[in-house]
Amino acid sequence: MATAKTINHWIDGKALERAAERSTDVFNPATGDVQAKVAMATPAQVDEAVESAWKASLSWRHVSLAKRTKVLFAFRQLVDKHQHEIAKLLTLEHGKVTADALGEVNRGLEVIEFACGIADLSKGEYSENVSTEVDSYSIRQPLGVVAGITPFNFPAMVPMWMYPIAIACGNTFVLKPSERDPSVANFCAELMNDAGLPPGVLNVVHGDKVAVDRLLEHPKVSAISFVGSTPIAQYIYETGTKHGKRVQALGGAKNHMIVLPDADMELAADAAVSAGYGSAGERCMAISVVVCVGNAADQLIPLMQERIAKLKVGDGLDGSSEMGPLINKAHRDKVAGYVDAGVAEGAKLVADGRLLKVSGRENGFFLGPCLFDNVTPEMSIYKDEIFGPVLGVTRVGTYDQAIQMINSNPYANGVAIFTNDGGAARKFQHEVEVGMVGINVPIPVPMAYYSFGGWKASLFGDHHIYGRDGVHFYTRTKAVTSRWPDPKHRGVNLGFPTNK
Repeated sequence: MATAKTINHWIDGKALERAAERSTDVFNPATGDVQAKVAMATPAQVDEAVESAWKASLSWRHVSLAKRTKVLFAFRQLVDKHQHEIAKLLTLEHGKVTADALGEVNRGLEVIEFACGIADLSKGEYSENVSTEVDSYSIRQPLGVVAGITPFNFPAMVPMWMYPIAIACGNTFVLKPSERDPSVANFCAELMNDAGLPPGVLNVVHGDKVAVDRLLEHPKVSAISFVGSTPIAQYIYETGTKHGKRVQALGGAKNHMIVLPDADMELAADAAVSAGYGSAGERCMAISVVVCVGNAADQLIPLMQERIAKLKVGDGLDGSSEMGPLINKAHRDKVAGYVDAGVAEGAKLVADGRLLKVSGRENGFFLGPCLFDNVTPEMSIYKDEIFGPVLGVTRVGTYDQAIQMINSNPYANGVAIFTNDGGAARKFQHEVEVGMVGINVPIPVPMAYYSFGGWKASLFGDHHIYGRDGVHFYTRTKAVTSRWPDPKHRGVNLGFPTNK
């Protein structure tokens, strides 16, 4: 381990060369080997990154929309050119298969492309003659220094939901990515540098709670964006707002997929398996509960079992692999513990991935697809966000019971319904109390020109992420009322201003 590379912070347009006071291991999840160390920021290093961003913000906020857009277009081209390199970094540190990693990069690209339209997105409004010879108009202005705290499961895409829009709006950005898969953040920061972004506009600090807490309390950080688990999202929101910051904190999920008896069962089986086991279930939009109405489960489960039996689990760099390992051993063991608990609580385990062994990768953090039947709401495998390849089937008698089950759940991130009944689908989209809805679509992640976000315990704050909500989050509105002097001075008037 003496020769293991160290991934350091990216501050003021370059990687720090100073030795880290603290560091932690970065694993290859497919082999179980330590492949690098990542520096863990001290409060002083966070301060250094924020100060760099603060100094850069004094000039970047005045850079023209044309120049900002030019930098973003150049960054977009570089990300597109290097997408396979980014995907390989993702696979080596996260474990997801190459096709999934490339898909993540391309969804991030869509937000960069959206941010390239900032000249139109940041327009204000103008009203002439709101009173005699008085005009009113609004403008959107940047906040200053903003920060993003992002999770391990999408180390390229989720940061791209944040910093391209924030920077396009005239802010400077400090990114604190997950310490479990940190390389992509530095790689993309270097691409931004190559695209012409001035030093200090985008900084990356690696670390743990020490770095997070310093960002939350730092007086020069105006806003915090976060994606992660609900307990941490609530902590981020409460701590950040207590220190006077604007905060959007996206939390956890327990995404349900309703299957009505009239659904295309082949389509529903494909969707459930794809959405449940893609990226080894380490997605906040993964389906983890399939709610089967009437006799739908008897039709659906055999089809799901057929598909699960054919899934190829292996090293993400193997082009034939469809599902890779989990992020580390501790998480793999935690997810396997939920499978143990589900069996103990009385659910029927119809596909057991606990004994899976991948030839040549025996030390990797693998867990095969697990499928439960007869899951009930009091079980831990129903209540908790497992964040792994564990899918549960719950049986209910009616559509109304299915809706009640979803609407009573504390999480409200994503949801789907599979049916051939247009009336049932329309009723569902109106009645379900969830932020993102799919109709015969299992993972309803909105396109970049809409916004991503859940309801209830899946979101803390008033703004969803990216889309127009992102532009609004990273800017504040200023209203201007204007009258230019003319010869007709009206004298002193102590009354309340009214229009006339």
